[in-house]
Amino acid sequence: MELVKEIYRVTRDFPKEEIYGLVSQMRRAAVSIPSNISEGAARGGDREFIQFLIIARGSLSELETQLLISKDLGYLTPHASPLTLHPSLFTPHVSPRCSRYPGTN
Repeated sequence: MELVKEIYRVTRDFPKEEIYGLVSQMRRAAVSIPSNISEGAARGGDREFIQFLIIARGSLSELETQLLISKDLGYLTPHASPLTLHPSLFTPHVSPRCSRYPGTN
């Protein structure tokens, strides 16, 4: 949830012309990560949970790409949090749950 809050905080300062572009995509990808983990856990079966963890990891990769684009465009300030500048720091929150299941690494 911290990643979601950080993405919302950082994207508030993006140019207004990005509100329906990069801002919207980044916010949706960030929200998708914990949402998919939660939904997968609620499904009850390991197979379904694995699928939702894979989707969450894909959303994390998508967000990482969007953050790199934002950085290259100069939208992220040097004072942005390490989590925003290096979203791979969030990967340990998703990957350990994946590593319990074969085929998700």
